[in-house]
Amino acid sequence: MEKTTIEKNINRVLKETNFQNLGQKKVGKVRDVYIQDDKLILISTDRHSSFDRIIAHIPFKGQILTQISRWWFEQTKDIVKNHILDVPDPNAVVARKCQVIPLEMVVRGYITGVTDTALWTNYQKGQRDFGGFVLPEGMKKNQKLDEPVLTPTTKSDVHDKPVTPKEIISEKIVEPELWENLSKTAKALFKRGREIAEKNGLILVDTKYEFGLNNKGELMLIDEIHTPDSSRYWKLNTYQQRFNEGKEPEYFDKEFLRLWFKENCDPYKDEVLPQAPAEMIAELASRYIQIYEQLTGDKFEADLNTPILERMEKNLYSFLLNPNT
Repeated sequence: MEKTTIEKNINRVLKETNFQNLGQKKVGKVRDVYIQDDKLILISTDRHSSFDRIIAHIPFKGQILTQISRWWFEQTKDIVKNHILDVPDPNAVVARKCQVIPLEMVVRGYITGVTDTALWTNYQKGQRDFGGFVLPEGMKKNQKLDEPVLTPTTKSDVHDKPVTPKEIISEKIVEPELWENLSKTAKALFKRGREIAEKNGLILVDTKYEFGLNNKGELMLIDEIHTPDSSRYWKLNTYQQRFNEGKEPEYFDKEFLRLWFKENCDPYKDEVLPQAPAEMIAELASRYIQIYEQLTGDKFEADLNTPILERMEKNLYSFLLNPNT
C-alpha cells in the first residue's frame, strides 16, 4: 500500500466496538473481547498502547495484527497448539476459550528498550541480576545477548510486574512442571521466530507470549504472536554497522513513537498527552504494512470502501448469540 493511500486514510480507524448479542464485552488495551460460553471473539482495534495507556490510533493496525498473528500461528503450530478456531473478518478472530495462565512470557535476544520494564532501562540503573540470569558489566544498548533470556511478568490489564522464576514457583503462580513447559515452549517459539525473520531480512529482537490451558489441560498459545505490537523488529542488513557506530537500529516497530513521547512529555505521569504528529502516525502504519509484507510475502490488501463497523457486523453475524433480536 502506498504512503499516499495511508495518508488519505489517516482517520479511517477502528477505535472501539459495541456489538450487541456477541457476548459479554471486555475491553483490553488494544482488543475488544466478546465472551461466549465456549469461545471468544477477539477484535483488534487500531488503538495503540504504550506506557500502560492509549497514545494514538494507527490506521490498518488492527487488521495487520490479526492477519500477521494468523500467519505466525500457522508457522508455529507444530511447536504448540493455538486457540484459533476461525478468522471471519480482517480484524476479528474466533478463539477457543482457555484457562489463561497469569504470566506474560517475555523473551529477549538483545538488551534494549525505553520503558520501565525494559532490560536496558534497568541495566542502566545498575541491575545485573535479573533472577533467571545475570548480565555482565560493560554491555551497550542494543547489544545482542549470548543467549535469549526470559523476563516473565505478571499478566495485568493495567501494569505488568516483572517476576523471577523463583518467585513464580514460591508464590505458586504456576506449578514447577508447567513453568518448565512454558519456558521450553517460549524459547522454541522465539527460536522459530528468529529463524524466519532472518530469512526475510529482519531481526526479531524481543517478544511476549501468552498461554492458556484447554479443557484437556493441554498448553495452548493464545492472544497474538510475533506482531509489531508484541514484538520488536530491526532491519538485519544495517544492524551491525549501526551498532558499531553507536547508532540506533533501523526500527520496524513502535519504538520511534515511544521515543517521541518520551522526548515530548512524561507519558507515565502527564494526565493529557500531546497528539502524535500525523506524519508519524502514517509512518508507523506504513512500517506495520511493510513488516507484514516482508514477513509473509503477501501484499497487504484492505477494503477502503466499506465502513469498518459495517463490514464487521456482516462478517460476525453468524456468531451472534441472538441474531434476530
